[in-house]
Amino acid sequence: MTRAGAASVGMVGGHIGVIEALKADPTMSGLRRSLEAYYGDPARDAAMDAFYAPLVRPGDLVFDVGAHVGDRLGSFRRLGARVVAVEPQPLCTRALRALYAGDDRVTVVEAACGARTGPVRLHVNSANPTISTASAGFLQAAHGAGGWAHEVWDAEIEVAGTTLDTLVAAHGVPAFVKIDVEGFEDAVLAGLSRPLPALSFEFTTIERDLAARCLDRLTGLGFTSFTVALGDEMAFALPGWRPADEVAAYLRSLPHEANSGDVYARGRPS
Repeated sequence: MTRAGAASVGMVGGHIGVIEALKADPTMSGLRRSLEAYYGDPARDAAMDAFYAPLVRPGDLVFDVGAHVGDRLGSFRRLGARVVAVEPQPLCTRALRALYAGDDRVTVVEAACGARTGPVRLHVNSANPTISTASAGFLQAAHGAGGWAHEVWDAEIEVAGTTLDTLVAAHGVPAFVKIDVEGFEDAVLAGLSRPLPALSFEFTTIERDLAARCLDRLTGLGFTSFTVALGDEMAFALPGWRPADEVAAYLRSLPHEANSGDVYARGRPS
């Protein structure tokens, strides 16, 4: 077994005990659903690693913006990347710090990433924290929408705010940025002033206009090719990398029931 492979095995083995402890902790009960959904499936982990491997190489720097409980973070680490995990929810950052205690290649930033630094109002869904959001527009779009009507954002907290430019200045230029912030993706991209090698941002079918704005922003920054993955599938729905207008047309054509996915973008080769 290679040293990297041994490290990955050790990482997974060490996480199992931490995850079980987190699930058993009454103060972490709000995350139990997420921990059960995102951990404990080796086949899913392997598919995720294979999916991200062309984008994330050993030694790369990755920003995980909207890290939640860290399943993508885990994949980036198994692939040998150094990761800056950005997450505003205190319970989530507590879980991330427990999972990666002693790992000097993971930096947890407890903040919401957006267009500017400064305090951010976060709308919390206590029953389903993975869709907590800093976007009032996202709440409006979800209200009464099919598949969303049962969701309740029952609390608000003030959290620190940062930007991608601030993170780049502090940690370096990432090879890949994953952005999953429930309707706040356009604000995150507004806080970036340069192209990067690659990134992804989440889209939903209840806010297609937001995805179009994100594509426009990325094109203006110098990103040149795009593709899409639907839902939690570890595969691209479109063959090859496409111009932004083709991806925008594809997103417009999706049925409402497609619900969500991620757009992937690549910058010009350096």
